[in-house]
Amino acid sequence: MYHDNNWNEVSGDELAGFLDKVNPIDGKYRTSPASTKVAWRTLPFYESVALIRVKDPNWVNKKVTIYYLTDQGNLYRLNGTSPPIHEINGIASVKINEDNVLDYLRFFCFFVRGDDGPFYVSEDIDDPNLPADMDAMTRVAVEGSVRPASYEGMDENGYFLCDAVVFYSNALFIASFSIQQSGMVEMLKDQPVAGDLTSRIEQPIG
Repeated sequence: MYHDNNWNEVSGDELAGFLDKVNPIDGKYRTSPASTKVAWRTLPFYESVALIRVKDPNWVNKKVTIYYLTDQGNLYRLNGTSPPIHEINGIASVKINEDNVLDYLRFFCFFVRGDDGPFYVSEDIDDPNLPADMDAMTRVAVEGSVRPASYEGMDENGYFLCDAVVFYSNALFIASFSIQQSGMVEMLKDQPVAGDLTSRIEQPIG
């Protein structure tokens, strides 16, 4: 998901200790200090929670990346459903404001999934998480549709309102969202802008 350089690599005894806690992940993803890469980063809407990323080239599906949230040493596996996020939002008191609400929207839409994967907030044609196999026509369609997500102010309930282009499965939508201070996210409406594309958004998390 996050393709910047704000990740901190885990190594040595810390890596071995973490892998001892999670191996095998979901009962099927074997890990090893020799091959498994683990890194962590902070998130702007949490004070004490970190995001952990786990990858291993030996897994059958090379594209799988597994993620956890960690707070006070407790791990919360991000499994494509909303309960782990809402649980930690309550425990760690998520702090959403005008400056970080778009970061939270990107995070939530990536980790809370439909049957066909993430609702990927798509802002830049050069985003490496977009499909790498786009043909020329698909690339033109995507390039003409993606744009930076935008914060549109607050409604009468004090909820944050945001607009974003979402890549879901093999289609693009312009979507409007309502985001509560508690971290609850609701998609208010969506309008298709490009469908039946020859490429799909694929970012498996297990």
